Amino acid sequence: MDPVAQIRLTRELVDIDSTTGREADAGRWIASTLRRLGYHVTEQPVAGDRVNVIASAGDPAVVFSTHFDCVPPFFPSREQDGRLYGRGACDAKGILVAQIAAAERLRAAGETRVGLLFVVAEERGSEGAKAANAAAPGSRFLVNGEPTDNRLGLATRGVYRVRLRAAGRAAHSSLPALGESAIDKLVDAIVALRGIDWPADPELGRTFYSVGLISGGVAPNVIPASAEAELMFRTIGDAGILRRLMTERLGTLVSLDDVLVVPPVRLHTVPGVESRAFAFTTDVPFLDRWGVPLLIGPGSVTVAHTDDEHVAVSELHRAVDLYATLARTLLSGL
Repeated sequence: MDPVAQIRLTRELVDIDSTTGREADAGRWIASTLRRLGYHVTEQPVAGDRVNVIASAGDPAVVFSTHFDCVPPFFPSREQDGRLYGRGACDAKGILVAQIAAAERLRAAGETRVGLLFVVAEERGSEGAKAANAAAPGSRFLVNGEPTDNRLGLATRGVYRVRLRAAGRAAHSSLPALGESAIDKLVDAIVALRGIDWPADPELGRTFYSVGLISGGVAPNVIPASAEAELMFRTIGDAGILRRLMTERLGTLVSLDDVLVVPPVRLHTVPGVESRAFAFTTDVPFLDRWGVPLLIGPGSVTVAHTDDEHVAVSELHRAVDLYATLARTLLSGL
């Protein structure tokens, strides 16, 4: 695949709205493109008309993988000043086409032991990856694509979402002594979180969190009987340690409900390729049957999910070289 065709295909894919839940058209486009290139293609049902796309030209030992769902709002592609803009330009449709281009380069050189796995729903729950794990072909390495500025990942953080629930007693606001404010309890708990010494890791750094959602009460003149907040931790180890710290420090102010746990991942690296740890989470924890994981891709996470999402065209071309070189290196050790 020549560089011009790579960018043309990337723009075609970016121009298909595939925000999570609406990936069907993009899945059909990917499957059709790969069949036209001569791959054996499987469209694996995930939910409704949404499918994962699995492709190979032989018996894959190394698999390139990424996702083709995007966050809202959708906006189409454009090129300006050597950059490709659009929703999914770097997260992760530009990556997806670069992986196809690398597989094509390898196949043209007679190497057919490279497969492709493109999944839905990475941005919300990883349902696509969870379904794909059951279809693993026995590959030895999985090269997952996310925007890492074309650097290999040393490790990625995990996720721990937890809901804090505070219970009180309703009363008329003119008689607050007759009630018990759940909001006051919740606020006290959130303040107490700031004083906890969270775990740290030499590569990933210190655990951090954000309070993403908060709600409570029914009216300004009613002492609130209930309130809740949802926290998102970016973890470096066992989420159970965080739960225990909160239980010890928050006491009876709130109860804790686990919402989601995704473990951190240590990743395979290759000598000579720049690497670093990343704070985001990927599909890799849910694709453990696909082989030893690596993580690399063009573009920066600092512009992913923004209205300025873009990737340098030169980075997309360099990614093809990197993916092809990594595959050759991994295959040479088998």
